[in-house]
Amino acid sequence: MNSKTVKQLTPGPAGALECALDRPDGEPRGVAVICHPHPQQGGTMDNKVVQTLARAFLQLGYRTVRFNFRGVAASEGAWDEGQGEIDDALAVIAAHRDPALPLALAGFSFGGYVASQAAARLPDDAKVERLVLVGPSTQKQKVAPVPEETLVIHGESDDIVPLSATLDWARPQSLPVVVIPGVGHFFHGQLALLKNLVVRSWHR
Repeated sequence: MNSKTVKQLTPGPAGALECALDRPDGEPRGVAVICHPHPQQGGTMDNKVVQTLARAFLQLGYRTVRFNFRGVAASEGAWDEGQGEIDDALAVIAAHRDPALPLALAGFSFGGYVASQAAARLPDDAKVERLVLVGPSTQKQKVAPVPEETLVIHGESDDIVPLSATLDWARPQSLPVVVIPGVGHFFHGQLALLKNLVVRSWHR
């Protein structure tokens, strides 16, 4: 993401997982783990939306951890239909979280599904401070119910995950969804707005 990004391998359930770590200036206020889009559709930790989320968390003072799911780039293993990928996220969380600091968890598209499921599986004494789901894959995957303070952002013109699918998922939870008018799945031309929405939501 920048010249200070540190790459390292973290042990995972199907082999080593490639991670990219960024530290804020000064002492971190928390740790943020960010999950990338669908591995079989070109998703990696270097996706622009994923990097935008990492920049938002860095600005907020979090130490950020992006990682490649099993079978992507330098991560070992093979695609596991979305189940093993949740285990990957839990392994990265376990390896990189600091018990003394809050944990934030974020995901884009398929990564939003993984983040929701990983958050739901954390023990009660180790829950996330907050979830951020961007264009979560609510149509093809079973996105878990999420805490009421979860930030969900979706493009009005998303042609990969219809906005209606995310509203159908959010409605039974009475969960607000931030809709960006005229924006598609990959937030082309609106990444700065996406970053600002995350930062502003934390300040509120």
